Amino acid sequence: MTLLADNVRVGITGELFVAPLGTTRPTSSNSMLDPAYVGLGYVSEDGVTEAHEDSVENLIAWQNATIVRAVRSESVMTLACTLIETKGELLELFHPGSEIEVVSAGQWKLEVPTPTVDRRQFVLNVVDGSKILRIDVGNGEVTSRGEITYASSDVIGYQITITCYPDSDGNLCVKYSNDAAWGYS
Repeated sequence: MTLLADNVRVGITGELFVAPLGTTRPTSSNSMLDPAYVGLGYVSEDGVTEAHEDSVENLIAWQNATIVRAVRSESVMTLACTLIETKGELLELFHPGSEIEVVSAGQWKLEVPTPTVDRRQFVLNVVDGSKILRIDVGNGEVTSRGEITYASSDVIGYQITITCYPDSDGNLCVKYSNDAAWGYS
């Protein structure tokens, strides 16, 4: 077994982008994103968490009470983070079905309705020096929102969880990288 410290990656920086469904999706880790993708700005120091939650039921044989098979009944992929840059695109994403309106010069309003279904496309770029990991979610939705705290001791943060649904090819996401370590040695 060969251990290579050069293959250890850290998510030094990156950005989460959002676009309407049907937007042209990326084709590599460093291809230009369609202009419809909008960056959601700074993420808290905790970064972005990718999670996979599977429900598996073990099937047990009568003989020897042995597990003979496992059946996956549910599989969910999510991306979660706290966005800390207050801007219109983020506020509209955080409040599904809302839209920023101009009231007058220098004045805006956001009416917050009961949330509606608001599926979109997402791209997460994770950068470590010259190495890029791009996670392309072709069909996702903010399905969980955390509390917003207004306090003088902390930034205003918008906690979101994006649930990744299968795209037209059945993929929850497509991952791209320019990292040679992804290849076979």
